[in-house]
Amino acid sequence: MFAYIRRRALSALIILLVASVLIFGILRLAPGDPAVAIAGPDATAPVIKAIRQSLGLDQNLAVQYWTWLSGLFTGNLHHSYVFGSSVAALLGQALSNTLELALGALICAVVIAVAIGVPAGVSRRPGSARTANLIDSVLYAVPPYVTGVLFVLVFSVALHLFPASGSGPGPWKSSASLHALILPAVCLSLPTAAIVGRFLGSSLRKTSEADFVRTARAKGISEARLVWRHILPNSLPPVLTILGLQIGQLLSGAIIVETVFAWPGLGQLLVNSVTESDYLTTQDILMFAVLVFVIIQLLTDIVNNVFDANRGKRNL
Repeated sequence: MFAYIRRRALSALIILLVASVLIFGILRLAPGDPAVAIAGPDATAPVIKAIRQSLGLDQNLAVQYWTWLSGLFTGNLHHSYVFGSSVAALLGQALSNTLELALGALICAVVIAVAIGVPAGVSRRPGSARTANLIDSVLYAVPPYVTGVLFVLVFSVALHLFPASGSGPGPWKSSASLHALILPAVCLSLPTAAIVGRFLGSSLRKTSEADFVRTARAKGISEARLVWRHILPNSLPPVLTILGLQIGQLLSGAIIVETVFAWPGLGQLLVNSVTESDYLTTQDILMFAVLVFVIIQLLTDIVNNVFDANRGKRNL
């Protein structure tokens, strides 16, 4: 197990290093000059030159890359002149809101996926399986920006049940915060729920054909106990891998959902930094997103490895 963790950790470090090079290089190819964007259209050449020096943009690319990378390792991020605050403070504030949204969406996705996948995978009624598959297809086909607009029109504008934008006074601190969270969390969770539910149903059908299931039915074990205590646990390893990948997708999907619902998270901060040509802040946000994705994938692989190791020990 420890040898496996070391190998996966080394792979994760290599991925992070390659991602840092790509992010740094691609943003340097983007049109425009951050110094000009900060100084404004009427700034003189000496003012622009002074801003470039303060940002370190007058140094060669290798020095700029090393300065940025060492700052990431030490936590010494630069100051955003566009937003008037340190990038660390901006990330901290936005991260708490995005984690609140992502955690709420993850809980919703798991609940919906189980509600869809279990009937589709184990139900002996053709109508139940077809209905679950139909719901799954609809949830997967409708993009979040369409779902978000529909949610706002129906539940906020027409029915006045939920706020259309913003967040409460703090993550998980009040009923107002949870109330504001429901619509964007459900909206963000639907594509993930559809994918996880589809894989769960497929895995359940495959496990249901195993010899130990037929043996259990021959012994007279109730169907409910067979499904929840034996078929479902043995079907989870591939589903956990997909769920880990989808957690990373939740972060990317948050950009759209946070924009629709004006949720002040990382996605909204990324959109604002790109719009304002704050490329230094943009590369910090992108690198942080890659780091979160890699950590989630690493943890998913470790958990999946533990399930595989223990699956052979599981018996009736």
